[in-house]
Amino acid sequence: SAAQCKQNNQVVGVGSGSTIVYAVDRLAERVRQEKLNIVCVPTSFQARQLILQHGLTLSDLDRHPELDVAIDGADEVDAALTLIKGGGGCLTQEKIVAGCAKHFIVIADFRKDSSVLGQQWKKGVPIEVIPMAYVPVSRTIAKRFGGEAVLRMAVSKAGPVVTDNSNFILDWKFEHTHNWKEVNIAIKMIPGVVETGLFVGMAERVYFGMEDGNVGVRDPPVN
Repeated sequence: SAAQCKQNNQVVGVGSGSTIVYAVDRLAERVRQEKLNIVCVPTSFQARQLILQHGLTLSDLDRHPELDVAIDGADEVDAALTLIKGGGGCLTQEKIVAGCAKHFIVIADFRKDSSVLGQQWKKGVPIEVIPMAYVPVSRTIAKRFGGEAVLRMAVSKAGPVVTDNSNFILDWKFEHTHNWKEVNIAIKMIPGVVETGLFVGMAERVYFGMEDGNVGVRDPPVN
């Protein structure tokens, strides 16, 4: 498990989502057993709750702008370790925290493992947008890159999903594989886009929980 990556006196970015719950369980266990001194920075309200429930030390990027390691999940991982994230709506904070970390480690189950993006994950690339811009951004993406960018609607609330940053989310259902590095930059340059759920060249290692209980490891291809 990625808990092995953590030594004493470390600042750890804690991601959001279902697989991270297990990682934080294990981390809290080790902190108790080995009396480790570890500070945790959350990527979302959910991650913050998780840190507090486990009695771990909570901090933020104001106090700890440099993290030793960030651990997070992913909705899909391709052969080059490009990720789609943001199924849970926390892509912006997740990317900020990952960008502050010396090492960014991803934990996912085997169903998130694809050779190309879109193979397993059918919900598209999440894009956080300023609310007033959601229609123009959606149209621009469809026109320039194909597919469609759909406003994500909330489940237990009327109207759209509102992120922790009070923004909206478009899910871009792309039709074919793109050069993700270029597309990521191009989408970010559209006025009103806050962040994309494409994590290109960020993950340095992915641990996959396999069906048989073993752990598969993937490192980025050597260029």
